[in-house]
Amino acid sequence: MTCILALDTSTDAGSVAVWLNGEVLEDFQLLPRQQAQALLPQIKGLLNKAGIELTQVDALAFGRGPGSFTGLRIAAASIQGLALALDKPVIPISTLEAMAWTAINQQGINQVLTLLDARMDEVYYSAWQAEGVWPVALMDEQLAAPEWVSLPALAKEAPWALVGSGACYAERLNSEVTEKIAVYLPDVLPSAKALVHLAHRCWLKGEVKDAAAAVPIYLRDKVTHGS
Repeated sequence: MTCILALDTSTDAGSVAVWLNGEVLEDFQLLPRQQAQALLPQIKGLLNKAGIELTQVDALAFGRGPGSFTGLRIAAASIQGLALALDKPVIPISTLEAMAWTAINQQGINQVLTLLDARMDEVYYSAWQAEGVWPVALMDEQLAAPEWVSLPALAKEAPWALVGSGACYAERLNSEVTEKIAVYLPDVLPSAKALVHLAHRCWLKGEVKDAAAAVPIYLRDKVTHGS
């Protein structure tokens, strides 16, 4: 039996998912500023639904960022605490990769520009190409003002999909980007369901880490109030 528990609190949503022998269960809720209080009940409820105990989990995955500073700290601290208590490995997963996975698997899209609102008039972004059902990064994750968002130099022509809450800045993107965008999916958020699929792939490849690796990736050095 392979069992992986994943959680994400990088945005206003709080989600928990379990991979259990190829089946995935998820609890996804919009919980602005309530993730810390809701997370443990979500985990307990989902494990009960799956009919398993926390001690049966083989690995713990989480959305390591980029995203909300507060949300990322909640996820990282929760996963690190569980990993230490249970002596289980952790699997950090990019939130932007999780968004790309959702677009590829639920929308049938092959080229994805993930754009997550970073507040402070900036966005987190990256570009992805589908390889089967998996997103392959075409560039490093970036933080920039919307006007400075770019696609890789060797990016293929349209159609691209712009995915994520950063779509609210679509009118400020430069024309070299927008002329390639055919689909806008602003409601796609990082989710534990996407994370747990990506984490299972890492598990099969032996790409797991110890509890000390459960740290958030901010992309921005300065932590700001209200994030």
